[in-house]
Amino acid sequence: VPCPLINSPEDRADLARRIYGIQQVILAPFDEAMMTMPWQDFITELLVKRHGAVHLVAGHDYHFGYKNQGDPRLLQEKCRELGLGCDIIPKVEVGGITVSSTYIRRLVEMGQIERANRFLGHPHVLTGTVRHRHCLTQTVVHGHRLGRTLGIPTVNLTFPPHVLAPRRGVYITRVYLPDGTSLAGVTNVGTRPTVSEGTAVSVETFLLDFDGDLYGKRIRVEFCRRLRDEQKFDSLEALKAQIRENIRQTRDYFAAESTRG
Repeated sequence: VPCPLINSPEDRADLARRIYGIQQVILAPFDEAMMTMPWQDFITELLVKRHGAVHLVAGHDYHFGYKNQGDPRLLQEKCRELGLGCDIIPKVEVGGITVSSTYIRRLVEMGQIERANRFLGHPHVLTGTVRHRHCLTQTVVHGHRLGRTLGIPTVNLTFPPHVLAPRRGVYITRVYLPDGTSLAGVTNVGTRPTVSEGTAVSVETFLLDFDGDLYGKRIRVEFCRRLRDEQKFDSLEALKAQIRENIRQTRDYFAAESTRG
């Protein structure tokens, strides 16, 4: 079973453009042809002939080609043979720990988002299209919908297949809207046990100081800090009170961040 991706391919491409200034990003599908391609052909046929590569950059532990038989040493040798430039990026350490996708995945799975962000070099992110709105305005009890409203409208995203979701719980987030503006958010990752009997994991966000309709729009949610575990409350009023407290914590977090900045 392949390891889950830290970010979706689309988010990876966006991070490359937005943070690192890489202007053109090619998303090549990891299909059977690529999976069975000899490492030499990966360089000569795919990178050089198909995409016109003249300089290759890879990490110190990069492996490629059929059964991961290609490695940084072979890559450098092949580039010299072909007259291509080649840079191998040495390992990077933070606090004496090597930065690796394996370690970052473990941090995300544990909900240690602030530490994960430190190792990522940017906030953990999910971009998606809003398919649900005002998700907290209905609850399900014994299979019957009750029209009880919490007065806390939310937007809902789902993690794509094979993309790693953070540990279930409530997070402080910053949400970027299609026009580039951003808002503070309180995001629940989980199954919403107080208002739903379902098991599907969703990413449900209340946007602070926002009044509008984002249905069908693409938004970017950046995870900043984990506040608490997801929990089932005895009443909707108890849930509402806890959300208000999480909203206060979120305002305090961004107020402190602005003074630091």
